[in-house]
Parts: sequence; structure tokens; C-alpha cells
Amino acid sequence: MTFTVTYADRDGGGRCLRLAGELDLGTAPELNAVIDRLIDGGERRLLIDLTELTFCDSTGIAVFVRGDNRVAADGGWLRVTGASGRVERVLQVTGLAEVLGFESARADPTARSAG
Repeated sequence: MTFTVTYADRDGGGRCLRLAGELDLGTAPELNAVIDRLIDGGERRLLIDLTELTFCDSTGIAVFVRGDNRVAADGGWLRVTGASGRVERVLQVTGLAEVLGFESARADPTARSAG
């Protein structure tokens, strides 16, 4: 399966990156390059949509951590959304679900809950 990264501006600021396919040792450099390009261009708020991501290994997890560390150093954030199945399980087991604000019940983890 091919890996793709697309991104667009988010309502309210920031960028939404949509990942599809398998994120692993062979495809992680592509995501790193996109994240680096956005951060180097001044972006500090990144929402990564994992809805169409079918696989993520430790290399992919490292990309999320690295990206989060880079934006956090400048007061920004990186959040993930849309993971399911094996990808969600990897986020839960590694503890990144909590660190990266992932909640399976909420489509946008950056949105404030009503109440």
C-alpha cells in the first residue's frame, strides 16, 4: 500500500495533515519532511488525521514525538485524531494517546468539549 500525506489549513488556525497507508521505516522520512517544512515555515499547530492510516510502527511513533517536541519548544502543539484498530492500539500502549491528546470519541482533539 502506498503512503500519502496531504495537508490543508484548519478553521481556527493551524494545519491538518491527513495520512493514508502505512507509516514505517520506509515512509517516515516523507512525513518528517512535511512536518519540518511546515514548522520551518512558521506553523505551530498541527493536527494529524490518522483515519486512513492502516499501520504505524515505532519509526512512525518517533515522527509524532519529534514533531510534537519541535512545535512544543515554540509554544505550539501536535495532536492526532481518527486512529482506529492497530494504529489506535499502538498509541494507547505507548502512552502517546494521552501525550498527543488523542480521544477516539472526539473527531477533533483540539476542540473544547461542550459543557
